Amino acid sequence: MPNSYHRVGNGPHHVIVLHGWFGDRHSFAPLEDMLDQQAFSYLFMDYRGYGDMQDSKGNFTIDEIAQDALALADTLQLDRFSLVGHSMGGMAIERIASLQAQRVISMVGIAPVPCGGVALDDLAISQLHAAATSTEKRLAIIDRSTGHRLPQKWLEWKAAYSWQHATQQAFAAYLTAWLHTDFSHAITGKAIPFKLITGAYDPVFNSALMQATTMQRYASASHEELANAGHYPMNETPLALLASMEAFLHES
Repeated sequence: MPNSYHRVGNGPHHVIVLHGWFGDRHSFAPLEDMLDQQAFSYLFMDYRGYGDMQDSKGNFTIDEIAQDALALADTLQLDRFSLVGHSMGGMAIERIASLQAQRVISMVGIAPVPCGGVALDDLAISQLHAAATSTEKRLAIIDRSTGHRLPQKWLEWKAAYSWQHATQQAFAAYLTAWLHTDFSHAITGKAIPFKLITGAYDPVFNSALMQATTMQRYASASHEELANAGHYPMNETPLALLASMEAFLHES
């Protein structure tokens, strides 16, 4: 498949970065200039249906994201690499680890969807599905997931960005994927170092969810809560996220 990605840095430690449901490979732009480019080579990848891959056909599944990321690693001849995933991308990095654990040095999950999916009530699920065809619904979800505390202009920008950088078909299909995919049976007991980073204002993908799910599945998992962030710490607290993420990656 044609890969759409960009690289930041030329360091020996390669890190594949996977974005969330409302993003694309530029989701981490607010912190890219501050990355340690001597130690790391960051590879930011679009999914099929997103960013520069909007015209690419696909099934729009978590498995497909994982296989495409592994194909990128193969194309670049990477024997080993670390993984960073935000939200839906957090589930995708776990899928990569379940498929080829021997290649994964370490993982960072930022407000990640656990590999067993997440249980939401019918109203919440219907609101998520409605977001596929409504920027207003997307804005409301972003507002709720960041604690109803961020500027209206930013909420409008974030909703519009997702509308412009993902096809409605892919957006809708990926929702079903991260809500209902469950490969937790393939995870329990994995020894891969895994750092979970959540925001204090995230009402769903928070410390309590991590403690009940991912922390139980990985023997060496750790967790940090960012005090002034919700679901999008790369936008809300980029330097705090960067410091937390790279401190862990440097130890790997």
